Amino acid sequence: MPVIFSNEIDSYIYAISIFVFFQFFRVLIRKTAYKLVKKTNTKVDDDILDAIKKPIDFLFIIIGINFAVTMLYLDDDIVVTLDKIIRSGFIVVLFWSIINVLNHLSINIHKITNKFGDKINADFSNFIVKSIRFFILILGFIAVLQEWGYNVSGFIASLGLVGMAFALAAKDTAGNLFGSLVIFTDKPFKIGDWIKTPEVEGTIENVGIRSTKVRTFAQALVSVPNGTLANSAILNWSRMGKRRVKTTLGLTYGTSGETLEIIIKEIKEMLQNHPDIHQDTIHIYFSDFGESSLNIFCYYFTKSTNWAEFMRVREATYLSIMKIVDNNGSSFAFPTQTLHIENDNLVE
Repeated sequence: MPVIFSNEIDSYIYAISIFVFFQFFRVLIRKTAYKLVKKTNTKVDDDILDAIKKPIDFLFIIIGINFAVTMLYLDDDIVVTLDKIIRSGFIVVLFWSIINVLNHLSINIHKITNKFGDKINADFSNFIVKSIRFFILILGFIAVLQEWGYNVSGFIASLGLVGMAFALAAKDTAGNLFGSLVIFTDKPFKIGDWIKTPEVEGTIENVGIRSTKVRTFAQALVSVPNGTLANSAILNWSRMGKRRVKTTLGLTYGTSGETLEIIIKEIKEMLQNHPDIHQDTIHIYFSDFGESSLNIFCYYFTKSTNWAEFMRVREATYLSIMKIVDNNGSSFAFPTQTLHIENDNLVE
């Protein structure tokens, strides 16, 4: 029997046969697995099977090679090298499968972030998926290095130094990333909300990884860094249950007490019968003797928090109050002064 590289031809035939057997077995396993997952009512198992299809194909190649080389006589150095290659192949299959499954199941992260709107959904889910994927790649790379006998602790230490230098150089960027995570977890607003901060007031148009875009009422688009926004007091007008109207009416001192009582009563009745006024809180009281007016304190809320609707309702109530004052023969006061001149010492 001819001998090639210290092995007879039969040994090579056996090795090739074993490798081919595992490839046929791989095809059989795949077909059986697809038949099984099609019988289930969920698509999760289909996604997982699609994700690990290529890694499993590579796994059977590794297994086939592993068993095939046992049929051959090889030098010790070659055996050690092949053993490292095969072990590295198993590590690659493991981390490859994890990354593929993560990519296929990233739709769940989209559902978690869906409350923030489509754009935030894409930004945050991509950020989370890429971060986890990068972390898994680093772990897999370290595992392969350790398998080949490299000093992993030194590599990790060097990564730490590089990470520290990167963190110092990108301090603001890192602050914005953490700020975006704070905004995501605390949920102080969503797209379309009207907010006010010390920096800006307007409507939220987009929340990204680095900054939040706010459309002001002058139609200017302002990009606020998320780090700044997360550390600011945020007033969210869109989450008000009602919107306040607070004013003071000043009537002339010529208004009698009886007329003042009637005006206060009619203003209360007008507000209590108004369909757009919140009925829980209506306060109309004679509050003060002003320098030039009798003051009536008015405090009530509109049902709508929309700015345009609020302005319409407030205008309507103000016009009704003016009619009530006018119909009762009174008028609004304005600052006046009366000057008395004594003429006892005038000389003719």
